[in-house]
Amino acid sequence: MSLPTRSEAWALVCEWVKADSLRKHMLAVEAALRAYAAKYGEDEDLWGITGLVHDLDFERFPNMDDQTAGHPRTELRLFRALDWPPELIHAVEAHATYLGVPSVSRLDKALLAVDELTGLIMAVGYVRPSKSLADVEVRSVRKKWKDKAFTAAISRQEIEHYTAELGEPLDEHIQTVLSALQGIAADLGLG
Repeated sequence: MSLPTRSEAWALVCEWVKADSLRKHMLAVEAALRAYAAKYGEDEDLWGITGLVHDLDFERFPNMDDQTAGHPRTELRLFRALDWPPELIHAVEAHATYLGVPSVSRLDKALLAVDELTGLIMAVGYVRPSKSLADVEVRSVRKKWKDKAFTAAISRQEIEHYTAELGEPLDEHIQTVLSALQGIAADLGLG
């Protein structure tokens, strides 16, 4: 099993994903997972690349009900054909909870915990007058957290559940992900 380089993974993302917003989401999840890998003493490349490619086929095959080509079934076939590490494949498969694949590893749990939270934090940055993540703090995320109309599609309950499964206190989790995103703010258009 060989892990692609960061450059190889990014080239694949650029080939498969044209939407700037989806690319930014994938970069954000990569950064958050790299931060957790560093925190836990795990393989930062494995974790980061997992985050970078976790939604690779979503733009082309968004129908999650399609049992053959729906997200993430197509990308999982590709990753297996490329002989990518089973840890990466399992984490991507487990992040699609409707597939019924249990999240067992720390990587699996971290991907679930950061996936939606990155979107919420980025949205908080977009509505700041400065449009900068530098002006976002945990308390500003928590304030928007309470506003159910703000990013209504992002389930706070799911984030809380997956954060608890990861074993992290919610505010510390928000800070870890926020700090990771602040580190790549320019790439996210929030610099």
